[in-house]
Parts: sequence; C-alpha cells; structure tokens
Amino acid sequence: MGRKDRTFASKMAKGAHKVAKVCPKCGEPYQMVKVVSSEKNDVGVWKFKENVVAVCKCNEKEMYA
Repeated sequence: MGRKDRTFASKMAKGAHKVAKVCPKCGEPYQMVKVVSSEKNDVGVWKFKENVVAVCKCNEKEMYA
C-alpha cells in the first residue's frame, strides 16, 4: 500500500494555486483580519462579536484606528 505524501511542502503546494483578491482602488492584495468587538446587550451583559474583514491600503487606517 502506498502512503500519501503528507509533508509541509506538499500541503503548501496544494494551496499555492489560490490567488489573493486584489483591491480595485489601490491594487494591493487584501489581508483577512479578525475583528473582535465587545458589545453590551439589552440585559446589560457584555458579549464578544467576531467579524472577519478584508483590509488593504485603502481601509487600513479605518480598521486599525
């Protein structure tokens, strides 16, 4: 029985065909960032809200401010 190639290099080569999305305004590739914000609900309990957003040079200052 043959064994599958499970090296790190093979895993990286498998995902190498994926192309990063590019911003139409600045031409830079998007970087995906998870934004966690704390919000208080009606009862007064704090909850954490997680969003994944695409960041480039255009909206970098808005997202990291």
